[in-house]
Amino acid sequence: MPGAKGIRRKGSGDRRVEICDTRFAASEDMIKTNVMRMLDAQKVAYEARVYDASQEFHSADEAAALIGAPVGQVYKTLVVLSQDAPKGGGRNKPMLVMVASDREVDLRLLAKSVQAKKLRMATKKEAEEMTGAQIGGISALAQLNKGFEILLDARALEIQTIHVSGGVRGVDVALRVTDLARVTNAKLVQATSSELK
Repeated sequence: MPGAKGIRRKGSGDRRVEICDTRFAASEDMIKTNVMRMLDAQKVAYEARVYDASQEFHSADEAAALIGAPVGQVYKTLVVLSQDAPKGGGRNKPMLVMVASDREVDLRLLAKSVQAKKLRMATKKEAEEMTGAQIGGISALAQLNKGFEILLDARALEIQTIHVSGGVRGVDVALRVTDLARVTNAKLVQATSSELK
């Protein structure tokens, strides 16, 4: 993962952001997100890259192009809710589902994989309220121990390096799939069909 880009604060009073090279974690004067701090604490190798300092919304496909990574390696994190009745053992925990940017969640397949009766996608408002992050900046790495069931599409095992949100819009974190699964304690599920969107 050499030659990664990260966020660096210029000067003591200057709040502008510039791109800088980093190997694993951010350098000492780099502005870090909570995701980067957590990965540093876990001693997980990663590359952080700012692809849009303005933090405008980009679809996962657009983010892949800006990062310069294959769309199949750039994963989006979606909030999925159960429509099962909580009484009688229904699911209550909201789910964070990580899928490749070139794929769509197949709610029927996912429901079968997690043994739920019926699932639905959270609305934009619900997702932002539940995570405290804007759409495009939602990251499972920033939502650890916050009441979410974290799920990773099993297709991720076909790649070695995965790109996910750094916890804010415009920031990408690349790390090993195995590290992502371990740190998030993600359950591997079948969340997408074999057809590309």
